[in-house]
Amino acid sequence: MLTKRFGKLGWEVSAVGLGAWNIGNQWGEVDEATAWNTVRAAYEAGMTLFDVAESYGIPNGLSESRVGLALGGIRHKVLLVSKIGNWGVRSGSEIPKTGVDSIRISGHAILGRLRTDWVDVILCHKGDLADPTVYLEGFEALKDEGCLRAYGISTNDLEVLKRFNREGTCSVVQVDYSLLNRAAENEFLPYCQEHDIAVMIRGPLAKGLLSGRYGDDAVFGDSVRASWNPGGAEQEQFKARAARVRRLSELVAPGEEMVQAAIRYTLSHEAVSVSIPGAKSAAQARTNAGAGDRQLTGEELTSLREAVAD
Repeated sequence: MLTKRFGKLGWEVSAVGLGAWNIGNQWGEVDEATAWNTVRAAYEAGMTLFDVAESYGIPNGLSESRVGLALGGIRHKVLLVSKIGNWGVRSGSEIPKTGVDSIRISGHAILGRLRTDWVDVILCHKGDLADPTVYLEGFEALKDEGCLRAYGISTNDLEVLKRFNREGTCSVVQVDYSLLNRAAENEFLPYCQEHDIAVMIRGPLAKGLLSGRYGDDAVFGDSVRASWNPGGAEQEQFKARAARVRRLSELVAPGEEMVQAAIRYTLSHEAVSVSIPGAKSAAQARTNAGAGDRQLTGEELTSLREAVAD
């Protein structure tokens, strides 16, 4: 597994980490043993960063609880990233973050679910945040208490990132980026390079679409991709993207080969510190980790871009 520099923090991190949203039952049922094995397989395959959020899972926080349990005895050997900001949104019972103490309470709850005394990074989970003051002050309070090392934001909006980084305060950002969504290449990633912000890539497999396993008639049983199903609000967009993936399959075989090519595409960008594909099984975690053995050549990058061009 390659390692990369984690922005201005200077930490060394595996080029591929585990996005643990998928083991919290929102992407379909995952039992406790499978969740534990998925996390452990990721670690044994060389992953040193594990990404969760307070809102991941049914119920909220389940992904954190499962990761915390699975990392028992090895927590000190890995980096943990979580997020604050969307607790209860899915169930219509959101708890607004209105003051520093609301951030502190959320942070301490994360510590409990992860079974740890500290979190390496906590991100603001509000990608459209207008005023970051409450989060900035709350995160600083958690740092002062010694239970948080660094913080940042998860957003695809460059202006939101700039507001959060108004005094160089953002150390880490998480952004959606894949072969099917290259918007971040235009201005977002160059800004992160300029300011030495560690970049975590979410969605490198475009919610599984870049596995090449789904045709136009695919039916998704999970809540995350329900809108892709027949009659769903995003079905036409799904079909258009699936057509681009079919073109990609003329260059890269569907399945493990395509998964690893898609992940390598993201980690090969010089601004990127780590790509965090999700996994629901030990086998998927090992396949994802295998992508971290090398970066793509310039020729390979060009071929992939041309294959999925609009």
